Amino acid sequence: MNDWPEGWSGDNRGRYGRGSGSAQPESARVMRQVRRGAAPPPGPGPSAPPYGGGVPQQPSYVDGQGHGGDGYDSGYNTGQVYGSPGGHGPGQGRGGAGRPAPDWRRRIKWTAITVVTALVVTTVGTYFWADSKLNREVDLSKVIERPEAGEGTNYLIVGSDSREGMTDDQKKDLHTGSAEGKRTDSMMILHTGDNGSTLISLPRDSDVEIPSFVGSDSGKTYPGTGRHTKLNAAYAEDGPELLVRTVEHNTGLRLDHYVEIGFAGFANIVNAVGGVEMDIPQDIKDKKSGADLKKGKQTLNGEEALAFVRTRYALAGSDLDRTKNQQKFLSALASQVATPSTVLNPFKLYPTMGAGLDSLIVDKDMGLFDLASMFWAMKSVSGGEGTSMNMPISGSVGGNLKWDDAKVKQLVQELKNDEKVTVSGN
Repeated sequence: MNDWPEGWSGDNRGRYGRGSGSAQPESARVMRQVRRGAAPPPGPGPSAPPYGGGVPQQPSYVDGQGHGGDGYDSGYNTGQVYGSPGGHGPGQGRGGAGRPAPDWRRRIKWTAITVVTALVVTTVGTYFWADSKLNREVDLSKVIERPEAGEGTNYLIVGSDSREGMTDDQKKDLHTGSAEGKRTDSMMILHTGDNGSTLISLPRDSDVEIPSFVGSDSGKTYPGTGRHTKLNAAYAEDGPELLVRTVEHNTGLRLDHYVEIGFAGFANIVNAVGGVEMDIPQDIKDKKSGADLKKGKQTLNGEEALAFVRTRYALAGSDLDRTKNQQKFLSALASQVATPSTVLNPFKLYPTMGAGLDSLIVDKDMGLFDLASMFWAMKSVSGGEGTSMNMPISGSVGGNLKWDDAKVKQLVQELKNDEKVTVSGN
């Protein structure tokens, strides 16, 4: 039985929706399908459904004005069949109104959260990585008969002539020689507090008394005999603990932290920051240290920097002039490390931290914040906000440098009270 209306042939169905001269109405179901997607490709397909009940047949549009037959325009191609003026289809408005505008506030919020989270994770990870690299080898609890603590914080900073881990070629390049064991090549007290920072060099040839002490390895007590010797001999005799004990006994100043760096570590740090700019006060040529430097501003690499801070025989003031050069260089190094170009550049920061932390030996209570405070204090000295000086010297005894007892006493009292230092050194 044929359900299609009389006169509706297969050809009529093939032309359905394309402007047939005897166009027939579409059912609601067919209209929904057209609205949801593109028209099906031409060709054989399923038969069109019959009229639904009660849907009247539409009249032909033949009015002599170009409508009807092949000239009929249903408005389908412009979307007017859906009652949307201007040819916009459903879900589309002028200027793409059908698509919701991006929520920029939400995007910015989540971008900020992501960035902050990444920074926190990186900072925490860096902290634990750096903290794990600190060599906490010095136990200040072994130091006996210590002075009372004062205001501020006092660091004992030591440069040793340790050649540990260096190859023969490195020893040759850095002109370190091949002596066994370790000795102190430089010693400084850095005081930090509310009244600025003070950096005081202790000449290695200072005449000091070796007090009673407890052996760092043996645990045996060695009573004092009033024996006097050079300050660097204390380190050679029983290491950092005896050196701290000797400095505290001869000054009356309690030392809160100990920091030591060897030859190789020093050179590695300088190279990691890309060198340190220095204003060399005079031409320096010293075969023993390997220094061959011209007067004026220049950037020293690790090898040149080590030679500069070790030079003593080419200087008129020998060890006293050397300690001044060491202060200048360490302050300049700290200033270079603390610059944004280093701190904010991971390709420079991490190598610098790695080189420094691998080569530093510190006390068991030293933390990263203590170490950072030390570097910032040294930077302030370089920037003119602090004081740098040698321990006051009054003369010599037995070839050793004798401290000025009155000035040293006043200096220590000012440091203990965290007062502005008024004492001048050599």
